[in-house]
This record gives sequence, structure tokens and C-alpha cells, in this order.
Amino acid sequence: MVRDKSISSMLMDVIIHIIMIFVLVVTIYPVLHVLASSLSGRIANEAGLVSFYPVDFTVEAYVMIWQAGTVPNAFVNSVQYTAVGVLIQMLVTTSFAYALSRKGVPLRGFLTFFAIFTMYFSGGMIPTFMLVRNLNLLGTMWALVLPPAMGITNMIIMRTFFQNLPAELEESARLDGANDLTIFFRIILPLSKAVLYTIGLFYAVGHWNSWFPAMIYLRDPDMFPLQLILRQIVVLAGDIRDAAMTGELHAVGFLGQINVIAIRYAVVCIAIVPMLIIYPFVQRHFIKGVMIGSLKG
Repeated sequence: MVRDKSISSMLMDVIIHIIMIFVLVVTIYPVLHVLASSLSGRIANEAGLVSFYPVDFTVEAYVMIWQAGTVPNAFVNSVQYTAVGVLIQMLVTTSFAYALSRKGVPLRGFLTFFAIFTMYFSGGMIPTFMLVRNLNLLGTMWALVLPPAMGITNMIIMRTFFQNLPAELEESARLDGANDLTIFFRIILPLSKAVLYTIGLFYAVGHWNSWFPAMIYLRDPDMFPLQLILRQIVVLAGDIRDAAMTGELHAVGFLGQINVIAIRYAVVCIAIVPMLIIYPFVQRHFIKGVMIGSLKG
């Protein structure tokens, strides 16, 4: 038998729903505005007539971006950097977290202290740049994916998860003759999908949105990631001739009546689409992983 809700409970439900609707509107409106602006005409954009639906609908900005070639090339670069970076980070983070979660590992306490120490103290930008230069990584993809190979906070979350897995599983596997690598890859990781998806999403978003390391370490414009191109377009939008893709736009005959605002927002749309596509597939694991990492100690 279902009991009737009290008035205070129903009132609380109404308040929660109102707050959630407000948050939803505040979150969705900027996205709709950016999408609408990228599909609107130059005059409508410059006059500020665009809200959450296109005015003078046109896909000219996307056509110009495609013909210029700079943004599609940067998109491919970002996908490559993100895929390689996440693979390296997940391998390093999971292996280190698993080692620290085992009580019999030598120097376990020292390694934990050493890892946590780096959360508060680091060499800084200049020493890091000198290290990357001395390792001959300047101008290569490895300058972007190797320095951030492990996030300490994510490693601690993953270590906590591993510590809460039943120890009997590992003991049973060792009785069957399994070694550490077999236990790690065939038992621990398959049971850790929630935290793996969660940390993987964190790393993917971090790599995808990263532009500052590329600005420091890369010199070849053909290697620039999408976010760095987006920054150049947004920062230099007042004078589009100074933007990274201006040369290509001029070459295809678009410089003159160029829709700067639409191009800027079109690049933003292209930049956010991959994360919007990925998130629904990992949402279930993401929520579970966050709860596990926050409640278990």
C-alpha cells in the first residue's frame, strides 16, 4: 500500500523540479544560442537578432570552414591527441593505482607520499618546458600527451576503488596460478568498468579542451588542435585577417562579406559535438563511478 505524500514532501518535490527546470534552461540556452548563431546570416548576427533559433538560415559558415581545411585538420589532430593521451593516462593511472592498493608492495607508503606531494608542488612552466625541450619532444605530439600522463586525484579515486574490491578474488586467482598481470587485466579491470569510464571521461574532456600546451610546444600550424584554432578565432575575431584560418579563407574567395560571428560559433559547435556524443554512452557508468569514488574510503 502506497502512503499519500505529506504536503511538505509534495512542496519539496515542486521546488526541486522548479530548480531543475531552471538549471536545465540556463544550461541549454547558451548551446541553442551558439547553434542558432552558427546557422544565421551575417546581418542578423551583427544586429544581435539571434536568440535560440536561426535567423536568415544559412550553412555558409560550415561550408567556409570545410573549404578552408584548417578546422577539419585541427579536429583530426584533437581526436588523435585525445585518443593517444587517454590511452597513456589510463594505462599509467590504473597500473600505479593498482600497485598502491596492494598492501604488500614495497615502498607503498613512500610512493603514495611522493605522488600526493606533486599535487601541491611542481616545477612550474619554465622547468617543464626545459624538460620537454631537453627530451627532444618540442614540436611533437608526445609533448602534449606525456607530461600529463597521470592525474593524482584520479589515481587516488581509482586506488580507493581497487582497495574495496574483495581480496578473495585475488587470492583465488593466485591459487589457480595467475600472476599479477593476469589478475590485473583479466579480473581487476573487468570489475572496474564504472571507475574506468569515469576517469576516462575526465581525461578525455581534459585533453579535448586543452589548448595551452599546444600553444607552447607546437610550432607547425598543421599540428594545432581544434581548441587552439578556436582560441585564435575567438581572440582575434575583431580582425579576422589575423586569425589562423584567414589565409585559407582568402584563398577560396570568402574574405569580404565574411560572417565572423557565425564562423566563430560554428567552430564552437564542432568542438562540443564529440563530448556531447560520448557522454550519453558513459553516463550510467559515470554516475556510478563518481558515487563509488566519493562514498567509499
